[in-house]
Amino acid sequence: MSSSNSKLNVIVDTSCANLSSVQFAVERIGLKALITDDVEIIKSADKVILPGVGNAKHAMANIHKKNLAPTIQSLTQPVLGFCLGMQLMTESSHEGDFSGELEIIDCLNLIPTQVKPLAANGLRLPHMGWNTLTSVIEHPVFQGINTGEYFYFVHSFAVPVGEFTAATCQYGTEFSAAIAKDNFIGCQFHPERSGNAGSKIIKNFLEM
Repeated sequence: MSSSNSKLNVIVDTSCANLSSVQFAVERIGLKALITDDVEIIKSADKVILPGVGNAKHAMANIHKKNLAPTIQSLTQPVLGFCLGMQLMTESSHEGDFSGELEIIDCLNLIPTQVKPLAANGLRLPHMGWNTLTSVIEHPVFQGINTGEYFYFVHSFAVPVGEFTAATCQYGTEFSAAIAKDNFIGCQFHPERSGNAGSKIIKNFLEM
C-alpha cells in the first residue's frame, strides 16, 4: 500500500464533474488523488482518472478552454474514465437536444468507437440505478470482478458493443459497460458510487 501512496494519482478537473466524490472514493480505499487541470502535473502522473457528469458538448468545451485535449491525447500512462469521462474517450458522441435533433460532438478520439443514444426499447431513460455486468474481459482493472456484479449507472447514451468492449450490461439492449484500448479504459457506470465492487475497480486501477 505504501508504494501506491507514493505515486501521483491525478483526477482531471474538467469543471463538469462531481470531483470531490471521486477523490473521496480514492481516499476511502486508503490512497490519494490530486484534482488538477495543470497539464504538467497531469503529464507527470502515474495514473490519471477522467471523470464526468452531464453532456459531452459542455465537457469538451471545458476541455478545449483549458487546453487539456492535447495533453490527455498524449498520455501513455494508464487512464481510467468514469461515466461521461468514458464517453469522452471515444471518437464522437451523438447527443440529442430538446427538439430531438442529434448533434455529433467530437470527443478525444482515444478509443475508435462512438457514443449513440441508448436503445432502451421502451424502458425509461435515463438508465439510472443498479444493474449487473453481463460479461467482462480479463483485464487488470477488472481483477476479481465477475459477471452478475452490480454497478451504479446514470446515462441516456452508450457505446454499442464492439471490438473495444471490455464489459457489457443489459438495459433494453446490450451496451458497453466498459471499453478499453491500450492504456485507456473507461467505465460507463460510476465506480465511485458502486460500493465494494466499484472500490475494487478503483483500487485495481491505482495499483496496476
